[in-house]
Amino acid sequence: MRTPTEGEAMVRVGLLVRVQAKPGKGSEVAQFLTDAQAIVDQEPDTRAWFAVQFDASTFGIFDVFPDDAGRQAHLAGGVGTALGQRAAELFTVSPVIENVDVLASKLPT
Repeated sequence: MRTPTEGEAMVRVGLLVRVQAKPGKGSEVAQFLTDAQAIVDQEPDTRAWFAVQFDASTFGIFDVFPDDAGRQAHLAGGVGTALGQRAAELFTVSPVIENVDVLASKLPT
């Protein structure tokens, strides 16, 4: 059995967020997510963060944290707040936010 590295041992929980852009708002959602990286870069407990696009109107975020306290701080932070504030403007329905447990990971050192 492989022993986790220090970085892997520090990532235990995550968030999986899926959003559906309103018609004609796909580029605005893409820009919103791109701009959000500057906020996430300031969060020490957000160990990895990815904004992704599945198709023209479906987007997502996947991020990981060392513990639930880091995850909750992220949700209460800048991106979580902005996501809530702009949800009615950008999305067809409220963002679907799922808590996940990280079973295994490989992060850059």
